[in-house]
Amino acid sequence: MNELEASLVLRAGAELLSSASADPRAEEGYAVVKLNLAASLNLIAEALRNFEAASPDRNRSTGWARDLHRVADDLKER
Repeated sequence: MNELEASLVLRAGAELLSSASADPRAEEGYAVVKLNLAASLNLIAEALRNFEAASPDRNRSTGWARDLHRVADDLKER
């Protein structure tokens, strides 16, 4: 699987999560959902850094990656 295919899988998963969250079940599994989202955000941030490492236009997403890590940390703490 290449990065484009992986990004499509990620987008499809986000759409499924959005649909599922429209009908929440009294916080059923909410703590685990937050941990999974936090882990996903950290991995997305790392993917952005990997893309930049091979790009002639480095540092274009550094702030985004930092923000994603910060949101992930907040999700784990609350």
